[in-house]
Amino acid sequence: MRHVHAGVLLAAVLLSGGAARGQSLPGTLPWDRPADPAASMVADLHLFLDAETLASVARRPRHWNRDLSSDAAYLASVAPNRARLEHILGATGKRVSPVTLDAIVPDAAIATVPSDDPFRVPVIVVRWSVYPGFEAEGLLLNPAGEPKACVVLLGDADARPEVPAGLAPGTHASGAPISARSLCDAGCRVLIPTLVSRASTFSGNPAVRMTNLSHREWVYRMAFEAGRHILGYEIDEVRAAVDWLSAKHPGLPIGVAGHGEGGLVALGASALDPRIAATWVAGSFGPREGSWAEPIDRNVWGLLDEFGDAEIASLIYPRKLVIEASRGPETTGPNPPVNGLNDAASGRLTSPARSAVDREAARIAGLIPAHTTEFPVVLGDETSTWSSQGFSAFLLALTGQTLESSNSFQYPPRQLTDPDARMQRIVNQMVSYTQGLIRTSELRRDAYWNQANRSSPEAWSASTKPFRATFHEELIGRFPPPSEPISARTKQLADRPNWTAHAVEIPVWPGVSASGVLLLPKDLKPGERRPVVVCQHGLEGTPDPIVDPSIKSVYNSYGAQLADRGYIVYAPQNPYTGHDTFRTLQRKAQPLKKTLFSIIAAQHQQTLNWLKTQPNVDPGRIAFYGLSYGGKTAMRVPAMLEDYCLSICSADFNEWAVKTTNIDRAYSYMYTLEYDMYEFALAERFNYAEMAALIAPRPFMVERGHQDGVAPDEWIGYEYAKVKRLYDTLGLSDRTEVGYFNAGHQIDGKATFAFLARHLNWPRGMP
Repeated sequence: MRHVHAGVLLAAVLLSGGAARGQSLPGTLPWDRPADPAASMVADLHLFLDAETLASVARRPRHWNRDLSSDAAYLASVAPNRARLEHILGATGKRVSPVTLDAIVPDAAIATVPSDDPFRVPVIVVRWSVYPGFEAEGLLLNPAGEPKACVVLLGDADARPEVPAGLAPGTHASGAPISARSLCDAGCRVLIPTLVSRASTFSGNPAVRMTNLSHREWVYRMAFEAGRHILGYEIDEVRAAVDWLSAKHPGLPIGVAGHGEGGLVALGASALDPRIAATWVAGSFGPREGSWAEPIDRNVWGLLDEFGDAEIASLIYPRKLVIEASRGPETTGPNPPVNGLNDAASGRLTSPARSAVDREAARIAGLIPAHTTEFPVVLGDETSTWSSQGFSAFLLALTGQTLESSNSFQYPPRQLTDPDARMQRIVNQMVSYTQGLIRTSELRRDAYWNQANRSSPEAWSASTKPFRATFHEELIGRFPPPSEPISARTKQLADRPNWTAHAVEIPVWPGVSASGVLLLPKDLKPGERRPVVVCQHGLEGTPDPIVDPSIKSVYNSYGAQLADRGYIVYAPQNPYTGHDTFRTLQRKAQPLKKTLFSIIAAQHQQTLNWLKTQPNVDPGRIAFYGLSYGGKTAMRVPAMLEDYCLSICSADFNEWAVKTTNIDRAYSYMYTLEYDMYEFALAERFNYAEMAALIAPRPFMVERGHQDGVAPDEWIGYEYAKVKRLYDTLGLSDRTEVGYFNAGHQIDGKATFAFLARHLNWPRGMP
């Protein structure tokens, strides 16, 4: 839900209450508050993440322990990095074994090339098993005699297998069609998988609605939450193909070649699978620091923290690698809106410049043992796609022979299978497989959490510390602690009958601050310590409607109501505002193994540090209460920061794994623009019940309106039942509750105010 209050500035609205303009709190410096603090914060965070991205290259060696003394020692030393790459690429499914490859026989006859072809190269439509219930599809080309090598050939995502097979139009460097025929001429058996396209034809559910998400983004979103990735699925298609080829032809060398998206898949597959002897990557190799601006299906959690293309290439050594700096796929943005709705993430593709390819490839030399064999071979230019030079270099690396590509040959155009029906099958099988992972993720979460000790609140707190560390570091991402002094700049904004309002800015890191509005009751006595309620706004929001009674909104000015009851109230400004401007913060953060909540958690930590220094704050009674996206914050931040003594999640508590991935309900994030909601592998270990478990044994409450459109009551009730069971098991039944009310997406304040008063020991706070 969005809570936009355009043109409403707290300083302008509240100063009518009689504040002395420019007055600061004792012990703070004056703050010349910008006209739009939220936009200013987001702009600062972009600069911060840009600097972190540039610095990531120099930081990567901390994850590596390369032994360059010999090839054998090197391979052993990088095995942990290979395993981590496999994890973040989501290529972790258990593949079917043994792999079966079947011919799809159209019209009861195997389709072959024309009878006047002297080589009689058959082109067979095939499918092969990858995961249970999921099969890859493509074309198989066999040489005239016994094969001397095998090749998995991958075109770009938008190039059907018929293009490299020479059965459909496609261009080579010379303008002639791309053809796998040349590889067959050299004695190679060639398997051409179908990659998922960037079209949106099958992205959606006809029973709900169709979307303009590309097929790749449609699969990416749900897979990302499950700890998988569309790149990982396609890499495993290649590895399953290698399983079959190596079983059929033991001892024969196997190569993988790819262009564009196929080049990304080829590079990843070869880095993970030592059976691949030679690799040809065209139109995709280069720096990854700008991946946040590309289509979101290229977003890989934690990639830049440990890997660039150079580091991935170093996992291929000492096998052969050919990098061709050729023209790659180019797109201008998402697909056109469907039925007037644009749900897709922003992102575009441009060809990597030769100079950028050379710079990234040059880094490889410092990552591998010194060797007389050239690694990698780099050639090509930005004007070609695949080239005969690349073909010759790849064939030499694979078979030791040289042969010019026979570009002049082209089969008559043929349609061996319906490409749309094939794409629909592939997309639907990936979706079905992923939905199965989501359905069974609860079982894996239960197994993971069975390690926690439920015998007492104390045992629970001690045994869940590793879970909290994992959640913060592996699922949310942890930046270093705040480095700036605990200080603030302030400006008084209003003087109301019961309290005064002060704008606050607190430095976190150089160039990054936390900010918000502090409400101080007027009846505070010297030396008195009172409870604090941190009241968090929702998506596209500001503190204004929380603290200003004159603004009518879903917040019902609950911060002002609490201040009237004598609480100290702090309403932080969180950076989830500015539409795609803030969402690209998430895009920049995730490749660094960070999220927007990595920043928000640090901002809250420094805010807590500062609040505890204030003379009337009781540091043991600082509570959190957030609405909507503020409710998301209420689930995540107190789960990480134990300084919050309780948490209330309003208008957000959910069966989160389902909310982010469900394709049968219109209120799923699969049908909205909120692509920033996805957190890698969260469903495998932490749903909302597990986040609440990290808050336990501290008090925790859910506030829920029956008419709230974010999800049905049944989803909330199912997930909350697990929370209630935990608290009951720990003997803490009175520390958790759910407050239902007969309205929608808003603050109600009745049951929650009573919950706060009881657990903060503040009787005046009762509703």
